Amino acid sequence: RSAGGFAGERWFSADASGPGSGSGSGTEHTFQAETRQLLDIVTNSLYTDREVFLRELVSNASDALEKLRHLQASGMAISDPDLPLEINISFDKDAKTLVIADSGLGLSEEDMVNNLGTIARSGSKAFVNELKNDGGETPADAASSIIGQFGVGFYSAFMVGETVVVESKPAAPDLAANKWTSDGTGTYNIAAADASDLQRGCRITINLKDTALEFADSARIKDIITKYSNFVNFPIKIDGEVINTVKAIWTESPSEVSEEEYQAFYRFQAGGWDEPAFRLHYRADAPIDLKVLFYVPSFHTEKWGEGRMEPGVSLYSRKVLIEKECPDILPDWMRFIKGVVDSEDLPLSISREKPQDSRLLKKIEQVLVRRVLRFLNEKAQKEPEAYKKWFAEFGFFLKEGVCRDFNNQAEIAKLLYFESSTMDGGELTSLDDYVARCTPEQNEIYYLSAPSRTLAEASPYYETFKRNNREVIFVYNAIDDFVMNNLQTYNKRKIVSAESKDIKLDEETDDDKDAEGKEGVVKLSEEEAAKLGAWMTTRLPDKLSEVRTTTRLQGSPAIITEHESGQLRRMMRMVEQQSTGTAVAGIPPQQMEINPGHPIMVGLYKLQEAGADDATAKMILEQVVDNALVTAGIMDDARSMVSRVNGLVELLLKERVDEAEGAAAEK
Repeated sequence: RSAGGFAGERWFSADASGPGSGSGSGTEHTFQAETRQLLDIVTNSLYTDREVFLRELVSNASDALEKLRHLQASGMAISDPDLPLEINISFDKDAKTLVIADSGLGLSEEDMVNNLGTIARSGSKAFVNELKNDGGETPADAASSIIGQFGVGFYSAFMVGETVVVESKPAAPDLAANKWTSDGTGTYNIAAADASDLQRGCRITINLKDTALEFADSARIKDIITKYSNFVNFPIKIDGEVINTVKAIWTESPSEVSEEEYQAFYRFQAGGWDEPAFRLHYRADAPIDLKVLFYVPSFHTEKWGEGRMEPGVSLYSRKVLIEKECPDILPDWMRFIKGVVDSEDLPLSISREKPQDSRLLKKIEQVLVRRVLRFLNEKAQKEPEAYKKWFAEFGFFLKEGVCRDFNNQAEIAKLLYFESSTMDGGELTSLDDYVARCTPEQNEIYYLSAPSRTLAEASPYYETFKRNNREVIFVYNAIDDFVMNNLQTYNKRKIVSAESKDIKLDEETDDDKDAEGKEGVVKLSEEEAAKLGAWMTTRLPDKLSEVRTTTRLQGSPAIITEHESGQLRRMMRMVEQQSTGTAVAGIPPQQMEINPGHPIMVGLYKLQEAGADDATAKMILEQVVDNALVTAGIMDDARSMVSRVNGLVELLLKERVDEAEGAAAEK
């Protein structure tokens, strides 16, 4: 059947006779029992926010205009062909009425009975089905522009209206005007309408309930239209002013959108006045049709302590808002992304307030996440300086993603950048670049956590890496420790903390052995070091669980290994204190590695061996251990060692004073 035949036979099929051809009170009709029950559900419990009634009625009006435009394109004769295709909204506060009028296809008496008198029967859905079965002569976008699916949206008007009146002058020149009236309970009435008072299309008059007078306010109506229906294909006017002036640019080809239009839409959608760092605009066909426009901002507000940002992507279907700031389109760690996702095929709940197929929605999320990650990686490769500038602002979100999104962890890790021991301060490197610089035999990625680069370079843990020209990534925040602990491996290389006990970059050489025993070179033997370690753990069992020697140290006497990150410990202490208000338990006994060639360890061994001053030996031991705890960043409160430091200073001064007095006496 041809498109013209279809249109003439189906949509202009009603006879001109009946209530619309005469006058009088009209014909009373009764809703079927199941229809009354369903109408009660629609009116009282289907929608979570009653303001969506306006979205539904505007969508219906848009569908009516779209149908008419299709019929005009197919060559059908219509009444008032020069009448603009538009939607007009007006209200009267005193009369408590709200009017939504369109210049679309209109409704015949038969349409009123079939589509308004029978709930859950969608004229738009039937129209689309006819188009799809019409032999291929109908333009594809005619069907894709139709919004309605379920046939219940019209009845949402009863959420705010005592009565609803629909007056319609059909587009077919030979069809009469009719008026449909109902209070949404058990019956509706269809009567003749005064055609001289109507123009082509439908005019819906809602007599507002006393509890719904807010919808007779211009500002309120504008807000709702802007929120839900800003991108329908036809002008929406309120008292003659066009409200929907921003284009739905995500439906257009990127080559057809100007920079000014992109910027204007960013201000509208995201409320942002910055210049977005990056923009992703594309269309996908699988697993379902998607139109996507994402903005990557250049700054965010979480760093200013303004609280956690809400999701920034809104879900649309055929340009009509389904869910603003939808939490199911992207994972929470991608909340910095702003923009729109539009799908014509996404199954919706009957209220069209939520997607219906959670599994499909999850699949869409996975597709979008992979696409965003690929996009950011492309920016990092092609625009490295711009990307690094953006990363300095938004790197926290990517690090959060590594710790929470295990399915995409490896891809997110590619986007991370850190300072490195082989680069100047402030310069950043990726993990891929680090791996590319590794020697073939290196199977680890080393990192060191410290409050600053200066302290990292001065750290005893860095000594062996510096001496062996081995690159170390420097990380400065607690989140970085989380990242490294969650990653564990990257590109088949194990990620290892420089503070681990298994660092063995140095092996004792023959020169080291020959040097032992020479004048000026003193080093504890293995037996002496073992004896010293046993004494240390015996004297301080609450602080030390194990002591062993190491070759990694050169300028430092001892270090703590296999400990929790100092920054992580401080953060957890703060969280626990805030939640419980009690003191946090002290640190457990630690593992220590000592430098058997350091003068402090050699002297401590000799002092404890002499046994002449056990109190002094223990005082020095406690200070060595606390120094190592401070270096590791896990000393809870350094004030605990102030009195001991004062005692050691007193001993040193006494020794120096005795020496000075002895020298003076000899003179």
